Amino acid sequence: MTSPRFPSARGQRTPYRRVPAHLRARWEALLGSPVVHARTQTGGFSPGVAARLELANGRRRFLKAVSAEVNPDSPEFYRREATVAAALPRGLPAPRFLWVDEAPPWVALAFEEVEGLPPRIPWRRSELRRVLSAITRMSRAATPSPLRLPPFARVHGPALKNWRAARRAKGTPPGGNPFGPWVQEHLPDLARLESQWEPSSAGRTLLHCDIRADNLLLTPQTVYFVDWPWACIGAAWIDLLAFLPSVAMQGGPPPWELFDRHPLARSARPGAIDAMLAAFAGLFLFRGAAPTPPGLPTLRPFQWAQGQQVVRWLRYRLEGVDPAEGTVPALPG
Repeated sequence: MTSPRFPSARGQRTPYRRVPAHLRARWEALLGSPVVHARTQTGGFSPGVAARLELANGRRRFLKAVSAEVNPDSPEFYRREATVAAALPRGLPAPRFLWVDEAPPWVALAFEEVEGLPPRIPWRRSELRRVLSAITRMSRAATPSPLRLPPFARVHGPALKNWRAARRAKGTPPGGNPFGPWVQEHLPDLARLESQWEPSSAGRTLLHCDIRADNLLLTPQTVYFVDWPWACIGAAWIDLLAFLPSVAMQGGPPPWELFDRHPLARSARPGAIDAMLAAFAGLFLFRGAAPTPPGLPTLRPFQWAQGQQVVRWLRYRLEGVDPAEGTVPALPG
């Protein structure tokens, strides 16, 4: 029997030993010991170094580093992540941040290593239950937010206006790929819903805003949340809603089956859910149809597949039936 295939979350990794020697010497001085073994981690979209390091003094660390020469936008994401990671309290399930180092064009971040693994794909229900419970616990521990960060609407608002732009552009994303008949027919409704998400996004919870399987590490005792550059403050249910389309596209249940019975969903008004789904559908589909960014060959198909699941969820809520496959066409090419 053939194993199902799912969109891959993989950037173009740089093995640690291929980093220029003067940078490795600089980082090993910061680590306090030479590296005797480095194991590249393949999951995730960063187009640089992502390595579990074994040091000569017996300690273990995780290092991520990127050069602006590989992707000009990635260093700024790393700076954002360093700012958030340095401020996260010990009570939240995130790897302990150690340091950030800038050696232009490189930015490097070091963490204590978490000896865990990402969830298995396709999703196993036992691991999914653990993650859903962990999201609840983290949300409660992060309300009110222990960090002073901008609100969700300020951080993500500029990226959540796509259907309104699509109406002006005749419903076609930048790459010229059609969204499909249902989306074209309902473009006015999508634009109207998208215009309504902002008031309901307000809240007091620290949000991760990028929870996916490749940003999770599971140990026997704990579910850790990694990669925090998009953190902000907003309504507690947003992290859950943004997470579930990736679960569905990677072999998990339909998102509404999980969302509707999750405790964080109880505070979300039905109209707010529809509005946020419309906004996320536009985000993922427009980005999925955009040109491939340097060093991230799998990012656009991954985003497009998320968009397919968000539109599927929205259709279920608006029409009362699961449209299953075919709501949004496959991404050409």
